Amino acid sequence: MAKELAALVLVILTLMCASSVHAVPDEEFYTECENIVKKWAASSLDAEVKDKHTLQDLLFFLHIPRTGGRTYYYCFLRKLYTSYLECPRSYDKLHFDPSKPDCRLLVTHDDYSIMSKLPKGRTSVVTILRNPIDRVFSAYEFSVEVAARFLVHPNLTSAIQMSNKVRSGNIGVSTLDIWPWKYLVPWMRADLFARRNGREHGDFREIKETKNPYEMKDIVMPFEEFINSAEAYDILHNGATFQIAGLTNNSYLEDREVHSCVMSYQSLGKYVLEVAKKRLDNMLYVGLTEHHKESATIFADVVGKQVFSQLQALSSNFTRTTSNKTEVMSSSTDSEIAKSFRTKERKAIEIPSSNNAQSTNETMTVEELMEAYDGCSSSLRKTQARRRTSSFKRISPANFSKEARLQVPEAILQKIKSLNSLDMELYKHAQHIFEQQKNRLLQKTVQVEVPGDDRFNEDPHKHAEHIFAQQKVPPVQKSVKVDMQKDDGFKEDQYGVLVFILKNILFGITVLFSVVLVMLLVSSKIRRLRTKLHKWFNVRRL
Repeated sequence: MAKELAALVLVILTLMCASSVHAVPDEEFYTECENIVKKWAASSLDAEVKDKHTLQDLLFFLHIPRTGGRTYYYCFLRKLYTSYLECPRSYDKLHFDPSKPDCRLLVTHDDYSIMSKLPKGRTSVVTILRNPIDRVFSAYEFSVEVAARFLVHPNLTSAIQMSNKVRSGNIGVSTLDIWPWKYLVPWMRADLFARRNGREHGDFREIKETKNPYEMKDIVMPFEEFINSAEAYDILHNGATFQIAGLTNNSYLEDREVHSCVMSYQSLGKYVLEVAKKRLDNMLYVGLTEHHKESATIFADVVGKQVFSQLQALSSNFTRTTSNKTEVMSSSTDSEIAKSFRTKERKAIEIPSSNNAQSTNETMTVEELMEAYDGCSSSLRKTQARRRTSSFKRISPANFSKEARLQVPEAILQKIKSLNSLDMELYKHAQHIFEQQKNRLLQKTVQVEVPGDDRFNEDPHKHAEHIFAQQKVPPVQKSVKVDMQKDDGFKEDQYGVLVFILKNILFGITVLFSVVLVMLLVSSKIRRLRTKLHKWFNVRRL
């Protein structure tokens, strides 16, 4: 007994010594990491941008995945910029070429570190943020959706071979080339095939059936397993903060020590959060997915209007430049050079008609831009919904929806909040910025003069709030007084409605009168007929 007790004491002492030996290096590593992160944060805290509300030469749309950025790209930016003005396809950093001199629009999932390759002081940044819980749900569902498209193949090998063949012959960029889906989708695809094979071999016979699509482990990776995976930790959790800080696993930073230190010591995340907040403060525009309509209205006014002005200025400069060059070019050779120059410059500033889905003309107003955006976004949502429905049929009965999310236990939702604590704080900061943007837009709203009605004259902001609530058109762009007496469109609409109502009332009265008259005539004829029949019967009796 004494020997056993002595052995136990020896083991305990050994473990204590070992822990004390490792405690010192761990503390040293933390201190070293803290110094590395602090140094990076100090160098990354950009100075306050003095003119951050003015659009610079290059617009960089930092697209955080699953925030609705695709809609902005197709329904706003491609209507504002011609393809010639857009930077080379850049969702995958291997395709990005920052050397293009005429580049004025960059839309990418790349993180903020790409700014090191962009014109310093001549780049405006915009982005959209989303509630972190909803963004995690959406990332999971989209990963499953895209991966499920490959289930038409008999096995994983066939799916990979066909995918590689299609991608090699495709000029565009595949979803599998875009960060973070180039990591998440292949991982989810392999998992779906493994579960399908497992069902065929009867591996899931003992699993209890459930109607919760987020727990159908025999068909798809359970949501809880997804959020606890190493892939989610490395790519998804606090993804918005890391992307704006420029510390994703797709970063342009050659030194990965900062990312490694922050992932190893959660307490160091506060330095990353401060950098991300500061960069949000310096952005031209910050939108919120949950306030989609208001965000679009602000974007059209803040960004769209300035793009129109830039393109008009480019057009004017082009006209003056070509006019001056024409005066000094007399020889035929010089004419050819001028022609070449004009062709190149025209491509840079040409703005095709608004009928073109990819661009608009320089005379388009913000209201017209919003109208075009509404139609485009509606069509895009329908297309995406069809693809989503078609994809989820391959993993039926698993079908994700906002209603189905309500079945996810509260404990899992709290776990998401905990894993995305930095993103939760950054989202609160974005909400504050969004309110500031909204207030600035309201301050630009005109004082509307309505004869005989001082309701809006006393507080023009109430009128702007009314416009926001209706969400029919954006608030007026400039502080210009509007003379309602010169614009009788509203009165004409009222008059037209009144005439329409009166016409319908008169028509109803006419129909009613006609029916009554017919009934009286018919009744009179029936009475006469009855009288004649009565007389006839009386005569027969006699």
